[in-house]
Amino acid sequence: MISSGLGCAGTRKTAHLRCTETNYAGVFPKKGDSGLYFRKRLPACCACTAFLKGVIIQLAEKLKIIPLGGLDEIGKNCTVLEYGKDMIVIDCGVAFPDEDMYGVDLVIPDFTYLQQNEHKLKGFFITHGHEDHIGSIPYAMQQVRCPIHGTAMTNGLIKLKLEEHGLDKVVKLITHKPGDIVKAGCFSVEFIHVNHSIADAVAFCINTPVGRVVFTGDFKIDPSSADGMTDLARLGQIGNEGVLALLADSTNVERPGITPSENTVSGNLDRQFKNCDQRIIVTTFASNMYRIQSVIETAQRYGRKVAVTGRSMENMLKVGTELGYLKVKAGTIVDIAATKSLPKNKVVIVSTGSQGENMSALYRMAFNTHKQIDIVGGDRIIISASAIPGNEKSVSKIINELYRKGADVVYEKSEGLHVSGHACQEELKIIQALVKPRFFLPVHGEQRHLQLHGRLAQSMGMKPNHIFIGDIGSQFEFTGKTCKLTGTVPSGKVFVDGTGVGDVGSVVLRDRKHLAEDGMIVVCVNLSAQNGEIITGPDIITRGFIYVKESEELMDSLREVAEEAIDRCRRKRIRDWSAIKTAIKNDLSGYLYKTTKRNPMILPVIMEV
Repeated sequence: MISSGLGCAGTRKTAHLRCTETNYAGVFPKKGDSGLYFRKRLPACCACTAFLKGVIIQLAEKLKIIPLGGLDEIGKNCTVLEYGKDMIVIDCGVAFPDEDMYGVDLVIPDFTYLQQNEHKLKGFFITHGHEDHIGSIPYAMQQVRCPIHGTAMTNGLIKLKLEEHGLDKVVKLITHKPGDIVKAGCFSVEFIHVNHSIADAVAFCINTPVGRVVFTGDFKIDPSSADGMTDLARLGQIGNEGVLALLADSTNVERPGITPSENTVSGNLDRQFKNCDQRIIVTTFASNMYRIQSVIETAQRYGRKVAVTGRSMENMLKVGTELGYLKVKAGTIVDIAATKSLPKNKVVIVSTGSQGENMSALYRMAFNTHKQIDIVGGDRIIISASAIPGNEKSVSKIINELYRKGADVVYEKSEGLHVSGHACQEELKIIQALVKPRFFLPVHGEQRHLQLHGRLAQSMGMKPNHIFIGDIGSQFEFTGKTCKLTGTVPSGKVFVDGTGVGDVGSVVLRDRKHLAEDGMIVVCVNLSAQNGEIITGPDIITRGFIYVKESEELMDSLREVAEEAIDRCRRKRIRDWSAIKTAIKNDLSGYLYKTTKRNPMILPVIMEV
């Protein structure tokens, strides 16, 4: 019944579909055009109607790119690509809480859209093993299930996370290497080697029905990297073949020039070890495999043993050595307890805590709560990391405390002990020049980073109307020639507090902020069940508001105000507890603000006797 030229559509401008029974024909235009044109109206009774309607629907589909995180923020990177009945996800990371997110441990993307479309999910594809790219995977896998694709190092770290959440037996991890191409529904995803501060980082070239999408992930261009330079040749080849859209890392767009090589840090570390006859403690990002390797090699050169403290650092050492990314001579690594019996000039301790995190190993050392290590005068503390924006105060707090204990603190600002894993302006320009995308979407950055990256692309000749800066949840639709912002999908921030996921919302955070800033007052009173008169109380209990022993006059006044509010309700024959509580709160709140200019949380507690 159906004769079709669809099989040769890739080799000629149009393909023809003909219904031999009715002599109605359709013409498929060139790839990227969503139209389908008929020479005659298709009769409703035609046997081909259903088939042709399916063709029309297929041709009308557009590629959707939807960021669920990583825009207007550092962290929480997660991007959806969707076409028709197929969907893939690039990265799935966490962000760390702001100072006003009291009690929150982690911030993860809202996975509602993935839940709604779980039947379309073909796989998660992960660029590298940093927390802002893999940290949310266990939480996502509790809500949806599909294979996860990554390189060996990346999957090794993901496996540890899945094990912690009891998901390692139910989630399929598939390991690939640069050059591999993975079919996922209508998408094919190519893994491309890039340099970063962690081993096995990749970019992706994603072939879609409407064109190629290049996703850089986090990268820099380091010609002297131990694992080889970013594969610029392949990126250039892809660019010559045509790229629909580029999504590129914006983290260091404010920095001119190029990012220094990791090798520069090795020389500066050596200088710190040389002629040092004291114990050395080095803290860095646990995920910075190359930095850890440099520390180990330097320690070996000076005959020092290496001990590791901090769970994430221990995990990285375990995965790195098992996979062969960390090369360590036998006998170099010792247990942290064994360092006590070694001479100080024969010890190096590698620790977590470069960002000043509460309860990190370095934090506990600084504040005398580490069970095995005490900081003593003369210890050389090397902070081989830069503070992530927002962590500056925490890092300074630790540095000050270490100085107070007599330690010799050496940090990045003055000694060149850290280089970034992200591309600076000239490297970003190189990627733009090689890839030559039709459209550009800056990602992985705060608003200023995204805007500046857009301007950088313009300076390379990209048209302003081909640059799209979106928000979390923005839905961009692509044909082969167009890109449009067509709406939004459910998105936002989900807070993780202990084992609770999503049970802390804006209202709870507001209350926590209120309590932290102004404290609370609890008003306890026993009322008669017969006539509503006060039997005992009101008793006033405060927390975080005032020191009661020094404010007895104010406390007496508060009791009088609460008592008057209750009596007024009794006189008006108001017996509803909610109404009485509201009256107490309103009267106390007004009085407190008038007399103290403070607004504590007020919690009335009423019991009937």
